[in-house]
Amino acid sequence: HRTVYRTVSDCPGPVMESQDSRGITEELPVRVVYDIRLSFRFLDVLAARKDPAGLSGEVLIDGAPQPPNFKCLSGYVVQDDVVMGTLTVRENLTFSAALRLPTAISQEEKKQKVEKLIQELGLGRVADSKVGTQLIRGISGGERKRTNIGMELIIDPSVLFLDEPTTGLDASTANSVLLLLKKMGNNGRTIILSIHQPRYSIYRLFDSLTLLVNGKQVYHGPAQTALDYFSDIGYTCEPHNNPADFFLDVINGDSTAVALNSIDKEGSKRGIEDKLVEEYRNCQYFRQTKAELEKIVQGKPRITIRRSRTITYNTGFLTQFRWVLKRTFRNLMLNPQTSFAQIAVTLFLALVVGAIFFDVKDDQSGIQNRMGALFFITVNQCFSSLSAAELFISERKLFIHEYISGYYRVSVYFLSKILSDIITLRTIPAMLFTCVAYFMIGFKATAEAFFIFMFSVIMVAYTATAMALAISADQTVVAIANIFMTIACVFMMIFAGLLVNLPSIVSWLAWLKYFSIPRYALQINEFTGLYFCRGFNSSVKPPQLTCTGEEFLEVQGVDPSTWGLWQNHLALGVMTICFLIIAYLKLRFIRKFT
Repeated sequence: HRTVYRTVSDCPGPVMESQDSRGITEELPVRVVYDIRLSFRFLDVLAARKDPAGLSGEVLIDGAPQPPNFKCLSGYVVQDDVVMGTLTVRENLTFSAALRLPTAISQEEKKQKVEKLIQELGLGRVADSKVGTQLIRGISGGERKRTNIGMELIIDPSVLFLDEPTTGLDASTANSVLLLLKKMGNNGRTIILSIHQPRYSIYRLFDSLTLLVNGKQVYHGPAQTALDYFSDIGYTCEPHNNPADFFLDVINGDSTAVALNSIDKEGSKRGIEDKLVEEYRNCQYFRQTKAELEKIVQGKPRITIRRSRTITYNTGFLTQFRWVLKRTFRNLMLNPQTSFAQIAVTLFLALVVGAIFFDVKDDQSGIQNRMGALFFITVNQCFSSLSAAELFISERKLFIHEYISGYYRVSVYFLSKILSDIITLRTIPAMLFTCVAYFMIGFKATAEAFFIFMFSVIMVAYTATAMALAISADQTVVAIANIFMTIACVFMMIFAGLLVNLPSIVSWLAWLKYFSIPRYALQINEFTGLYFCRGFNSSVKPPQLTCTGEEFLEVQGVDPSTWGLWQNHLALGVMTICFLIIAYLKLRFIRKFT
């Protein structure tokens, strides 16, 4: 296979010149491209993972234009590991195989492919070990990196891109990872990577070397002849210096390197860059590259980079939904911070509120105690839902990488996360809270009132969660999302009718009450049918005393009718749907390309 890249970068400064990774045939080992000054943005251009806006030029593969879905056909290992830490190595690879391999391949064949890949990557010893998170002890950094590589190799791509694969690894582990890549290259796979300060034992593995300075190419050719080239133009590497460090010193205009080589006495970095670019444009490597490019594109129309990126899928919606939902539930169950801790905190708060408002009476104090208990319960549900702000933020990198690689659709990921969060972290805790607090407080002892109360608490949790998702879906920092959520909750508390009499609010602010989630909650269900003047006879009862729950609700500006009760639940349902639609649209249109 002959691969040619011809592209123009949108990086600041001079335009990036034509690049060529040449001579890739079955008789020769595949070249590993090493770019010391290559930013991940250029790597993303070659891998079709760069936002096409602002780019011009062409990326040719075997002389043909790059397919629109090239990113789904090639492998791309990002710098930061993006695997589910609560799953085992085998489970992560199985997930990749299930969604990225065609449905025509049977489950047994996919399983065999996973097992073969585990052995090839040397992961047999840790195949059933969890990858690891901040709370779960997992595999080593090198094994984690090989797992990331395996996630991409599952589709057997002809081209594999890696963004600084040695990041976070010690020298020995980094060397073992690069030896693995070299072995794959010798077996006929094209490996293109950027890397940071490799030691000499790693540098000598490279077949092809590309050096860039501010978007300008200063060398592209065989890695083993790079030192001779720089020596010919006046930059000589010391006998015991690492070639990679030497190249960095030279192209960065490091004063030490300049002094040692007695070149460019004025020490001007710009002057050094201009000299390196000019020398390269006059060398044989540049002429050979340019001649081959002209030969390949001769007679072919110039095609600009496509203005859109196409993502193709090998599996249908239901298959994707089943696997993503299964992984999401498993991740929640295996993460104690989000599963057991949530239930424990819910039970603790239920016991606290139940003890504080224990056995409320049907008298005037009972009105105040009931309002206080209802206020605490609704506000607790709202603030407990703040944890939903992390739902999309914590897995942003994982989601973007898997979506661009063609694992699943946005709608599949969205529905899976919503269902798993609502069932495990909203419905179950709300039911437990109700069962404990309701009877301890002594609310209305009827089955109808109990289940309506439980349903109302669940609906409040759903609506508050949906609002949190709508606010945080396009955020990248949890703290920022929490600030917006806190502000929203404070305003909702004020206009809930529990702290202020709603009819007394000035007209130009009164409309805000319709956006208060606690307002549509529990008062009607609890207060209707109650009598608070037992012990008073009609002759001595103060005229301004509120005796029935209906009278109290009317004073608060709340409609005590049956329709008044259910229109509140309808309002919560409409708000939930609207917030979820906003969250989905934000997730759908967030920037997914670099």
